[in-house]
Amino acid sequence: MAVAIAAARVWRPNRGLSQAALLLLWRPGARGLARSHPHRQQQQFSSLDDKPQFPGASAEFIDKLEFIQPNVISGIPIYRVMDRQGQIINPSEDPHLPKEKVLKLYKSMTLLNTMDRILYESQRQGRISFYMTNYGEEGTHVGSAAALDNTDLVFGQYREAGVLMYRDYPLELFMAQCYGNISDLGKGRQMPVHYGCKERHFVTISSPLATQIPQAVGAAYAAKRANANRVVICYFGEGAASEGDAHAGFNFAATLECPIIFFCRNNGYAISTPTSEQYRGDGIAARGPGYGIMSIRVDGNDVFAVYNATKEARRRAVAENQPFLIEAMTYRIGHHSTSDDSSAYRSVDEVNYWDKQDHPISRLRHYLLSQGWWDEEQEKAWRKQSRKKVMEAFEQAERKPKPNPNLLFSDVYQEMPAQLRKQQESLARHLQTYGEHYPLEHFDK
Repeated sequence: MAVAIAAARVWRPNRGLSQAALLLLWRPGARGLARSHPHRQQQQFSSLDDKPQFPGASAEFIDKLEFIQPNVISGIPIYRVMDRQGQIINPSEDPHLPKEKVLKLYKSMTLLNTMDRILYESQRQGRISFYMTNYGEEGTHVGSAAALDNTDLVFGQYREAGVLMYRDYPLELFMAQCYGNISDLGKGRQMPVHYGCKERHFVTISSPLATQIPQAVGAAYAAKRANANRVVICYFGEGAASEGDAHAGFNFAATLECPIIFFCRNNGYAISTPTSEQYRGDGIAARGPGYGIMSIRVDGNDVFAVYNATKEARRRAVAENQPFLIEAMTYRIGHHSTSDDSSAYRSVDEVNYWDKQDHPISRLRHYLLSQGWWDEEQEKAWRKQSRKKVMEAFEQAERKPKPNPNLLFSDVYQEMPAQLRKQQESLARHLQTYGEHYPLEHFDK
């Protein structure tokens, strides 16, 4: 069984498969390259034919006892477009994005980085309760977001703020959500960084790991039935891929032939658990073929590689009604969250390497400089401007009051049940009696 490495030479655009060379893995049911059509052909049954007739697999008999090794492939290759100095390696893989789009990629990444630094410090100062930075993973966010249509539905895990940033989600709403003030679309009911936006087709984040995966598959199946010409993208980390929901989601997507992109951010750590303790196989992309899912592994610090893979996966997912799995290899430079101290389980030298030597923002900046689209003066001006923007939104969010406590009870039922009404009345009596012990002046009346 061999990986179709030769696909890069065989599947060319003139065969109607633009950039299909990205998709390097086989699908079950085919012994070589993946077939272009997802439907399986009914096998002709003949009792005289000495071939396997089992309905559960497509295979041949062998007469030698042999177990399949865990690593059938000697490492799934990592697709990239740029090297670490921002130079295009293979000109035929250059997406040739216009200057304006590349600048938007860069500004989205750097603005997210600036917001992260300010909100992280805000939590350390006790101004917000919790925060999660995106340091080092910005390329996976904006590279994939840029390749989607704006109406494509996004299911995030919790470290995909860059997708919203690329879709022009206002800084004021990022801040409002983290502060839980009256401008928060979630009315202060969620933990910080649990963003959601109906207008930007971004489903609200929920804390439990991997619950979004089967939900995203259901949404993709609905889009398929509606002929919506739309794809669903579902983000998760390599740690979440160990949850049972991931198995259920992958299998449902494959068997129901859903237009979905599973996007795994493999950043090296599931909180404090390194990948060496998380799985024994060859990462997450290696699992795709077992479910019948077209899969690829990309350099997540190369925004162009992420863009190319996502764009081609989106095109084929919609055209062929089949799922795709993208494993973006990256590195989580920051702590898992403000509740974590990563110095307890990894070295400073390890973090510094990724921060200084292989950062997605630095790589794209090198590319911009080499194209003559950016210079040091523009860099200084943009850094100053982006910090000013974030600080203005930050100060505005701090001044706004918290939502009215009565909003704790709304938006669950169309008509409030008696038990919930009793709780609301109980809270009102409690605050009337002991209100002086609560900072009610900070809440909307």
